[in-house]
Amino acid sequence: MHKHDLVYLTEDASHDAAIEHINEEAFGPGRHTRAAARIREQGPHDLSLSFICADDGETIASVRMTPVLAGAVKGHLLGPLAVRPSHKSRGIGRELVRIAIDAARRKGSEAVILIGDPPYYGPLGFEKVAYNALTFPGPVDPSRVLVVPLVGETHTRLKGTIGWRK
Repeated sequence: MHKHDLVYLTEDASHDAAIEHINEEAFGPGRHTRAAARIREQGPHDLSLSFICADDGETIASVRMTPVLAGAVKGHLLGPLAVRPSHKSRGIGRELVRIAIDAARRKGSEAVILIGDPPYYGPLGFEKVAYNALTFPGPVDPSRVLVVPLVGETHTRLKGTIGWRK
């Protein structure tokens, strides 16, 4: 039986090709047309808040965080989050999300926002954003817009457009 040696690391440029492959495998070519991808195209993700998981030196999962202004909230957009099929259902994605949220909190982010599946992300601390409170640069199912509020009154300030910020 193979013993897995999982290590979680801060992303750097050497991980780009592996991350691109993982995201292609997970989401296919249509991933670039999604609203969240359009936000990520506006500017770079924050390497200090983006992480990978390696198994015996091979990058097998990643999560990225992009700085955003969501209404009046200076937060981060989590995603894409992807794990190689060979490593799914082992808690790797959940651990990457936990690490990313903790790092965002330490860096002073006011919220971590994503478009995702409430049953998966709810147990990780995500809550639904008020219906149609945020306007994305493309179509979004408002019931899938979720947030981990990291400061008080986050929900009341999450009203308006969401886009990349420096």
